[in-house]
Amino acid sequence: MRHLMSPLDLTVEELDKLLDLANDIEKFPEKYAHACDGKRIATLFYEPSTRTRLSFEAAMMNLGGKVLGFSSANSSSAAKGESVSDTIRMVSCYADICAMRHPKEGAPLVASMVSRIPVINAGDGGHQHPTQTLTDLLTIRSLKGRLGNLTIGLCGDLKFGRTVHSLIEALVRYTGIRFVLISPEELRVPDYIREDVLRSNGVPFEEVIRLEDALPKLDLLYMTRVQRERFFNEDDYVRMKDFYILDSAKMKLAGPDMLVLHPLPRVNEISTEVDADPRAAYFRQVQYGVYVRMALILTLLEVNV
Repeated sequence: MRHLMSPLDLTVEELDKLLDLANDIEKFPEKYAHACDGKRIATLFYEPSTRTRLSFEAAMMNLGGKVLGFSSANSSSAAKGESVSDTIRMVSCYADICAMRHPKEGAPLVASMVSRIPVINAGDGGHQHPTQTLTDLLTIRSLKGRLGNLTIGLCGDLKFGRTVHSLIEALVRYTGIRFVLISPEELRVPDYIREDVLRSNGVPFEEVIRLEDALPKLDLLYMTRVQRERFFNEDDYVRMKDFYILDSAKMKLAGPDMLVLHPLPRVNEISTEVDADPRAAYFRQVQYGVYVRMALILTLLEVNV
């Protein structure tokens, strides 16, 4: 039995195989419509989510399976003080696989240590968000045709953004990757990402403050929102939240083939006028998220179609 806590739990070969499966699901959905008949996924979401929770639920239903779970800690026995370990022991009696989101780093890992079913980390605090990373990788590979030889701009909250941390860790395993890290001083990537992931792997990167300076050189721009829930100080959040706004004027600085991705939800960091730009790929990214989660469920449940 395998769990997924980090994108690094999958080798590059396993990752490529998973993405191949997701592309096959995209092309031939009817082939997989009953692959998980009789199976159940438990979605245990201790903090709010729209895309990730509904994407997991849509993925399982597309495979013919069923869904149970909760959408906030207040609607579960966590409100009564039940531990994550006890919750997953109980859920193991009801479901075949589990997706867990939790505000505390490492909570899904704790669950996996006592679980009798595969546990998928659906986001733990500011730490990891592996299925968003799988979504990002599938989107990039499907639309760019490759995962190597790319210059990728990461913009916004690079300090607390778990999607950014997971994506960097996954992409450094491919050749020819170069990062442009775009953030205010206060929201720069953590030291461990800079030193232990980028520098230790010999991955070239630069840190800039102005988005305009980075746009002309990018193959891909990954925008992120400044996350109010990660700030301890409301004044700091208000000061940072509008630091970057991507609009049509800025898009004119970018190349004709640059893609714009965003893990969503957006607040106002991407103007709605950008939505009509053919380079805007963030809603296509959402659809790829369903395919890759379908592939992951099949892989962890060892269902062969």
